[in-house]
Amino acid sequence: MTKIKENSTSNQNKEISALACPVTYVMNKIGGHWKSIIIYQLKEGPKRYSELKRAIPAVTEKMLIQSLKQLEADNLLIRKAEPVVPPFVTYFLSSSGKELVPLMHLMAEWAIHDSRREEKTKAFSEQVLMMD
Repeated sequence: MTKIKENSTSNQNKEISALACPVTYVMNKIGGHWKSIIIYQLKEGPKRYSELKRAIPAVTEKMLIQSLKQLEADNLLIRKAEPVVPPFVTYFLSSSGKELVPLMHLMAEWAIHDSRREEKTKAFSEQVLMMD
């Protein structure tokens, strides 16, 4: 992944918009495809890397590692490495990350309702097409 210069205009604009808009701030923290899924998986408690990988089989190793590092850098999760052989690393939500859990539940609830709405719309459209 290409590293963005800290003083780039794009990066400065992103920071300004995050200050001006709380939704932008949140999306900068949990945006992307995998971060919110990882947070959702950690809501029940600590997980090892292999447990996260099994829980999210579609994510590549590279993306999982990258997302975990970004979430750690944003203080949303904590990586705890035990000094044993083989290494024993667990990931768990920080207090800030735990505050996102109700938001994750709301997002999941919205997804369920919206997908049902789409199913009904699709079924209705198919019925209309059959009438023609």
